Amino acid sequence: MDVHVQIDGRGDRADRIYRQLRDAVLDGRLRHGERLPATRELAERLSVSRSTVATAYERLTAEGYLASRVGSGTFVSAPTAQPSPSAARGERTAARPVQRWADIHDPLWMEPLPIAYDFSVGTPDPALFPAESWRRFVAAELRGGILRSGHYRDPAGLQRLRDALARHLGVARSVDALADDILITSGAQQAFDLIGRVLLDPGDVVAVEDPGYPPVRQLFETMGARVVPVPVDEHGIRVDALPDGAKLVYVTPSHQFPLGGVLSFERRTQLLAWASANDAVIVEDDYDSEYRYADRPLDPLQRLDTEGRVVYVGTFSKTMLPALRLGFLVAPPSLMPALRSAKRLTDWHNDHVTQAAMARFIDSGGFARHVRQATKQYGMRQRQILEQAEAMLGDVLQAVPSVAGLHVCLLPRDGAVFDSDRAAAEAAASGVSVQSIARFGFGETPASGLMLGFGAIAPADVPDGLRVLARAVARSHRGGDAQPEPRASATGRD
Repeated sequence: MDVHVQIDGRGDRADRIYRQLRDAVLDGRLRHGERLPATRELAERLSVSRSTVATAYERLTAEGYLASRVGSGTFVSAPTAQPSPSAARGERTAARPVQRWADIHDPLWMEPLPIAYDFSVGTPDPALFPAESWRRFVAAELRGGILRSGHYRDPAGLQRLRDALARHLGVARSVDALADDILITSGAQQAFDLIGRVLLDPGDVVAVEDPGYPPVRQLFETMGARVVPVPVDEHGIRVDALPDGAKLVYVTPSHQFPLGGVLSFERRTQLLAWASANDAVIVEDDYDSEYRYADRPLDPLQRLDTEGRVVYVGTFSKTMLPALRLGFLVAPPSLMPALRSAKRLTDWHNDHVTQAAMARFIDSGGFARHVRQATKQYGMRQRQILEQAEAMLGDVLQAVPSVAGLHVCLLPRDGAVFDSDRAAAEAAASGVSVQSIARFGFGETPASGLMLGFGAIAPADVPDGLRVLARAVARSHRGGDAQPEPRASATGRD
């Protein structure tokens, strides 16, 4: 353990060493069982005599903070303390963030409660992750030469991965891209950040879907943009409602988030024409359309774009794992130099071992097989939830079929008054995690309904989870006059 000790100034140096080491043990910086430097080593580092350090160690040992083991060294023997801010630290408040950062909160955050039935949104099933293949590809990179160079790499990402992605996107999603059009990012959120950095000035207007994805809205607001919500219907974003002067439009055309609709071909052509007439850029977020269960997919906006106005964003967070922090964007050539510079100035480049392993996985055909197998599993879960939710919740909520993705929506039946925030809270209190669609709305009259993800819950737990949810919805719909039921057990069974 490399311990920092400051002994400058007047006074007993042994006492200073003693007090600083004692304080480090008491506040948890030195933990139980950690080995301290030998007295000779610390003395040389501090330019003091060995006897000075030995005196401090002996005092700490006598008071029970340290223990000496013959032939092994000196170790912390006191129980590890929980670090806590001192009173003086609590007073250090002179530095303040600008206001737009001070007010940021997570609109999707809910107080953590024990969850037995997890219908959370946007979470893939870790049991489906191809762990054996992934370990093999990572090990191959670690054995190879990728770590032999200490140099920084291309901000756009590993050439092998961009080559593999260009081929995969062309075949799987009909994206028109060369490797030079692709930039690797730390997930989709960094892609949005880079796009905003190179396109937006404070005061610029950004149009987003309503309901839509809150982190995108918040991100552009922190850049000083004026974010305007635009309503969506069953055909996608209302092009006729786009604000005049918008410089950027954010859309999820393949699987509208959160409602699940698909932007019609007519709307796609209208949106591209609008962007051309208004000199705007479209951000196409294709976050989970790899999982497709019905219908032939429409060509992405990026494919239909003839002027270079669409930036296509994708992620491996749903097909692999969010923990990999691996995403990408496909941009027109006119934007790539600026995007590469923005990437270099923010975090330079992604981890190259992960990128190289992903390139191997795609080139081997393993990624396509993994997606096909996962799509089959998720498709069965989606059908199960649609059928059983309709049977158990159909008197209040209507299950909306979705052609892609990892979640379905339950919307109030015509004329039904439904407080989705209250229903989600009742469900959480009963051990069921669902998302209220109202939390995704930006306008004055937010949409109502519930979102049910099927990536994090085992199929065997779905029936019991929906039964508990149905009772929670009934209580919230009746105004909470019924007695709350006992909490579901953490084993996932009612």
